[in-house]
Amino acid sequence: MKAVALQRFGGPDVLRVHELPDRHAGPGEIRVRVRAAAVSPADTLIRAGAAAPLLQGPPPYVPGLDAAGVVDEIGPGSRTGLAVGDPVVALVNPTRPAGGAYAEHVVLPAAYVVRAPRGAGHAEASALPLNALTARRALDLLDLAPGSVLAVTGAAGGVGGFAVQLAKAGGLTVVADAGPADEKLVAALGADTVVRRGHDVAERFRDAFPRGVDGLLDAAVMGGTLEAAVRDGGGVAVVRGPAGPPSGPGSERHAVTHHSVYVHDYDGRHDVLDRLARQVEEGVLTLRVARTYPMERAADAHRALEAGGVRGRLVLEL
Repeated sequence: MKAVALQRFGGPDVLRVHELPDRHAGPGEIRVRVRAAAVSPADTLIRAGAAAPLLQGPPPYVPGLDAAGVVDEIGPGSRTGLAVGDPVVALVNPTRPAGGAYAEHVVLPAAYVVRAPRGAGHAEASALPLNALTARRALDLLDLAPGSVLAVTGAAGGVGGFAVQLAKAGGLTVVADAGPADEKLVAALGADTVVRRGHDVAERFRDAFPRGVDGLLDAAVMGGTLEAAVRDGGGVAVVRGPAGPPSGPGSERHAVTHHSVYVHDYDGRHDVLDRLARQVEEGVLTLRVARTYPMERAADAHRALEAGGVRGRLVLEL
């Protein structure tokens, strides 16, 4: 099979199309013919070597966490309601020896694979697993009751945008940050209050909710003094960051619980991913694709992502 992979760590140019041994679905497994794989910051970290200690097996390494395509093999004894030819999505862990989603085929336990949202093309469907599961995990860790107030940084991005929509569907009041060009987008996603983004955004969250918000999702990985926006006894969930309070003057101001959001805690949670796919069908979640690239131009997709400012996912088509 063809796959986008790297033999050595480095910049986008290390990504090449390789011919790799094919695999078949074994007992309890499903093989997916991947048609689209969204590009994520985690993929760029794998490519650059920042995730090297986590990678299992020798190179070439295949990045990619988001897979969308069709079922083309079902292994014996697999417990699934899917059939060959069904459109599906899956979250793939690229640190495993078999690698990630930038490949024509991925073989996964049946619980990892769910039916794609009806009406979504493969590129759109690939925008769902990683970001929606991350947002869902963060909200589950914060465990806010309906009527609570959630603050979201990075609300125009993939995780932040899904978090706003899921929070509203769960009965929360949402205050979110945005740059001038993204204010209308974030409001359209459902944020009740939109404040200007920036290093001092915690002050603006506090201005909007003087008693403090009940929970804060740091999807922009700002860290620092964000907990100043949170009431006593509230919580902060950090994406791609450590679960620990900031240090420095004022860091002991009040008690706040910190959570580190690790998406692979939801590996194999068929119920969670399937519910997210159905929420797309219900109009709760919006799939956003910025651009698509053929697999041969994976390096260009990585360059575009690292340049920043992308709204919606960049997707490789295989």
